[in-house]
Amino acid sequence: MTDRLAELSAAGVAVWLDDISRERLTSGGLDALRRERHVVGETSNPTIFAKALSDSEDYADQLTGLKLRKIGVDESARMITTYDVRWACDVLRPAYDASHGIDGRVSIEVDPRLAHETDRTIAEAKQLWWLVDRENLFIKIPATEAGIPAITATLALGISVNVTLIFALDRYEQVMEAFLAGMEQARANGHDLTKMASVASFFVSRVDTEVDKRLDTRRSSPATGGARSPTPAECRSGRCGPRPPPRTRRTATSCTSRS
Repeated sequence: MTDRLAELSAAGVAVWLDDISRERLTSGGLDALRRERHVVGETSNPTIFAKALSDSEDYADQLTGLKLRKIGVDESARMITTYDVRWACDVLRPAYDASHGIDGRVSIEVDPRLAHETDRTIAEAKQLWWLVDRENLFIKIPATEAGIPAITATLALGISVNVTLIFALDRYEQVMEAFLAGMEQARANGHDLTKMASVASFFVSRVDTEVDKRLDTRRSSPATGGARSPTPAECRSGRCGPRPPPRTRRTATSCTSRS
């Protein structure tokens, strides 16, 4: 049987899991994915954690303890998420060591409610980095207008960053400038740049959704003269004209280029 993920990995694509849960950690599922399915990174966000909490009993003991101690909702969420992310960092540490820090990373997102507040985003990034306390961690910061200077400031502190929510090429250029400025400041501040990294994430799934919507509109248009237009799946497979170049489709895992 052909191992497609092995072929992707050999071609220089890093396979990331777009999911995290206490159950996957306690069962050894994440470690199995690392060893058998070439997963070398994992990302998380509040929606992923909300689903994990609603679908599993693995958090029951921790939630009971937090309730007895009368810990607020926001701080409880921070304790739960940083615990799972720290554990995931340890599971993926072999991939981190084997790749000399390129792979084996885990992302945790700053509170999305801070997306338009630069200083609070920086403060949240510092707190999450301190709580997880693993060098193979990424702090995920959105590429909002307020997020751009936060990216630079966070990198300047020696903290690795995963930049998310990039939807335009001009914003991507701003992210690159913020990254370079942050790394220059990190070096000036005495941080070891060999232990730092950054990822700029475009959402492939958003592009797929828009393409499918436009293809569906074309298929139902009177301009087709009554003939059946090809389905989105047929066009993606090349049966509606010239075959499109290969592309990654986001499913349970996501792929990022190592270049």
